[in-house]
Amino acid sequence: MKAVVLAGGYATRLWPITKHRPKMFLPIGDSTVVDRIFAELEADDRIDEVYVSTNERFAAEFEAHLAQSEFEKPRLSVEETTEEADKFGVVGALAQLIDREDVDDDLLVIAGDNLISFDVADFVDYFQEQGAPTLAAYDVGSREKAKSYGLVSLEGDRVVSFQEKPDDPDSTLVSIACYAFPRESLSLLETYLEDGNNPDEPGWFVQWLQDREPTYAYTFEGAWFDIGTPESYLDAVAWHLDGDSLVDESATLENATIGENVHVMADVTLEDTHLEHAVVFPDATIQNADVRRSIIDEGTRLEDMDLAGALIGAHTTITNGSP
Repeated sequence: MKAVVLAGGYATRLWPITKHRPKMFLPIGDSTVVDRIFAELEADDRIDEVYVSTNERFAAEFEAHLAQSEFEKPRLSVEETTEEADKFGVVGALAQLIDREDVDDDLLVIAGDNLISFDVADFVDYFQEQGAPTLAAYDVGSREKAKSYGLVSLEGDRVVSFQEKPDDPDSTLVSIACYAFPRESLSLLETYLEDGNNPDEPGWFVQWLQDREPTYAYTFEGAWFDIGTPESYLDAVAWHLDGDSLVDESATLENATIGENVHVMADVTLEDTHLEHAVVFPDATIQNADVRRSIIDEGTRLEDMDLAGALIGAHTTITNGSP
């Protein structure tokens, strides 16, 4: 079995934090979003190759990251795009990867920005039991949230209806970006695209597919985070920390208080400052500040600030509210 980790997005909703780093490298505790996925794929002996589908802009960063990692299976498969406007769409990029890498095996596809609480091995078990296209489904608990995803309707475990980003969802069970396809189904990606269908979101392909082949849903409880916004990233960090905080031993704290769900990285200096639900990247200095639900990138200097819901780019200096 092969696996594809989708890592080709530009994460514009997280700019400036992700303007010069893939969002898959955002830390979740002592690991990163994508390394959590790599670790599960590395441990599953059924998966013999892992293709990391990324773009030309971030290819060098992924190459360096993989070279420094302990993982042996992942290798890059690079889309020829450098900016958002050039993207092939997820389905288009996946079809190109299958052709480029000559994939002729069952295929697991998982988004590299997904933080999920189920074991990927359990999902693969379920897929192999069904022997048919399979998706992972999660109850987001809100019809407003469901509008942003693919809505799944089931009879038993079989998908009988799929609506991509419905305007008026009648339930809250949605598909997440984790799919498995038998080898025999892979050619349908090309058929789908040749028929002029939407290449952007895999949900459109699933909507088309489930009318043609039995398609099943692996429904799970627990947690799932689609890390595409500052809010979802901070929520994922909070889920991982579970009310605790993580402060690197090299950080300097002088009259600083650390509240819940805070991650302070290496060589950060905090003076007369309070943090709550925040992530502070290395080498930042924050003085006389109150920071809540904010992300502060590396090398930043903040003084005399009251921040809530802020996203501060790298190597920024703001004093008394003025850069």
